[in-house]
Amino acid sequence: MRVMKRKPLVTIAILIVLAGIFVIWQKHRTVATHRHSDYKNTADKPVPVVVGMSRTGDIDVIVDALGTVTARKTVTIKSLVDGQLVRVAFREGQPVKPGDLLDVIDPRPFQVALDQAIGQLMRDQALLQDAQLDLTRYQGLLAKNSIPSQQVDTQLALVRQYQGTVLTDRAVIANARLQLVYSRITAPVAGRVGLRLVDQGNMVHASDTTGLVILTQTQPIDVVFPIPQQDLGEVEQQLHAGRSLQVDAYDQADQLKLATGTLLAVDSQINVTTGTVNLKAAFANVDNALFPNQFVNAHLRVKTLRDAVLIPVAALQTGTQGTFVFVVDAANSVRIQPVKTGPEVGETVAILHGLAPNQRVVVDGTDKLRAGTRIVPNLPGAAAQPLRSGKKQHRVEVTDKRKGVA
Repeated sequence: MRVMKRKPLVTIAILIVLAGIFVIWQKHRTVATHRHSDYKNTADKPVPVVVGMSRTGDIDVIVDALGTVTARKTVTIKSLVDGQLVRVAFREGQPVKPGDLLDVIDPRPFQVALDQAIGQLMRDQALLQDAQLDLTRYQGLLAKNSIPSQQVDTQLALVRQYQGTVLTDRAVIANARLQLVYSRITAPVAGRVGLRLVDQGNMVHASDTTGLVILTQTQPIDVVFPIPQQDLGEVEQQLHAGRSLQVDAYDQADQLKLATGTLLAVDSQINVTTGTVNLKAAFANVDNALFPNQFVNAHLRVKTLRDAVLIPVAALQTGTQGTFVFVVDAANSVRIQPVKTGPEVGETVAILHGLAPNQRVVVDGTDKLRAGTRIVPNLPGAAAQPLRSGKKQHRVEVTDKRKGVA
């Protein structure tokens, strides 16, 4: 009897559990249905994005590098004679021309040596003249057999001895005059003198290593900068074609343009450690904007791409298929368009293949897009402007022929 009573109770319990499971399953099914409906409604809803218009323009391909300003000539002015510095004729930092007086060494000792050499020459010339007269008389007597020939030969040797002495005296005079010239130190080249290294009144020597002042040629002046070896081929191609490549020098912050020059020379070797090659550019520097040993940002203009297709950099996307953009069609739906990019500057990039002018591309809001997504196009706040960046190895400057945003 007890067994018969337990069976209905177990059956009721099982039915209650099954009913609970059914209620829970039905509730989850309802929630899932609502979620799927919400997701479907969201997926069908157009996505607001910002679009920009592709356009054409000329792009100057520029290689950027950090360069150093180097003086065309740097001369350490030293004394070639020993003596007391009696005059400093230059003003520190002043520009000078070739031949301008810089320093004066006491000339009196050299003037005395010159006078002595001149006196010695006059004495030896008189002795030579007397010996020549005796030789002439002896030769006449020898013709009459009045004296032996040995006496004539001895006199001839004496004449030649005096002739050699006179030549030596003249060389001594030339040296004395040269020392006197060296007592006046002049500028060998045009440039700017630095701070004086020796004050007036000091003794200077030809063996001194410090020198009196340093003269630096600043007009013209050069800038030496390295470029990657992969860019060397294009530069060499332009040079072999006879083209003059422009180089702009900007300040260390890469904001202020200091001067414009031309590429002067390419080094003969590549640095195997850095994989770069040094280039030298020449600048007239008429306003002295460039200073020796100054660090500048050099921008080498290599070539110009004409009528290139330009879009904002923000439109570029990267996926498994490579670089692509979302192109907006007339029905405001997007499609994926693979592209090949070219040079870029700041917020603008050139498209070499895959895109035509006057096509709309998505520049913001791409994270919610896929092929076929409908969009609501919005205008950007302002057209993208090219920026200058000293951190990039390659940079371009853009000249738009037709600008537009949609």
